[in-house]
Amino acid sequence: MNATATTGKRAATRELILEHAYELARAEGLEGLSIGVLAQDVGMSKSGVFAHFGSREDLQLAVLEAGQLRFLKKVKWPALKSPRGLPRLRAIVANWVEWAQEYRNGCVLLTAAGEYDGREGPLHDAVTRQQAGWREEMCRAIGHAIENGELDAGTDPGQLAFEIYSLMLGLHHDAGLFGFEEARRHTLAGFERLLSSYRPDPSQRTAP
Repeated sequence: MNATATTGKRAATRELILEHAYELARAEGLEGLSIGVLAQDVGMSKSGVFAHFGSREDLQLAVLEAGQLRFLKKVKWPALKSPRGLPRLRAIVANWVEWAQEYRNGCVLLTAAGEYDGREGPLHDAVTRQQAGWREEMCRAIGHAIENGELDAGTDPGQLAFEIYSLMLGLHHDAGLFGFEEARRHTLAGFERLLSSYRPDPSQRTAP
């Protein structure tokens, strides 16, 4: 077997392990990841798993990164096809709602934020970077809407991003308790009401 084939097989095995680890983390959280259970799932020894991920923490970090990539593919990147401003912000929220529906039985990113918010270490730092990066993306979309005159010039992007994020946390929370459709309805209604509160005041517009 040549070096290229060997490298390809190793990469495929790593992806297989990561896929199974991601599904386990959805159910048990990153802290619930068991190397023994994972090894059994993929038909490998524990040492075989460790050969691809040097430590349990390295595996957890890889799963967290995989979760972020899935989120960006589902939520951010498709929204970039929409025009800058409110159309893109609405697309982000619509895609985020779809994400919440798909992962209503377990979202690695959301669970990780709860697992590591009060801890120190590489996993806490990785979660913080991910969450801060997503807030920045939301602030950027909000900033474009402000530039377009679709939101009031005095809008604080960070505040509005926080409020949108809070709505989405409510969606995840209520979806499991009261059913997804009801949670979706409340979330989207709340989002539109929120945008209305940030609309420019027509009385403040200057005459041409």
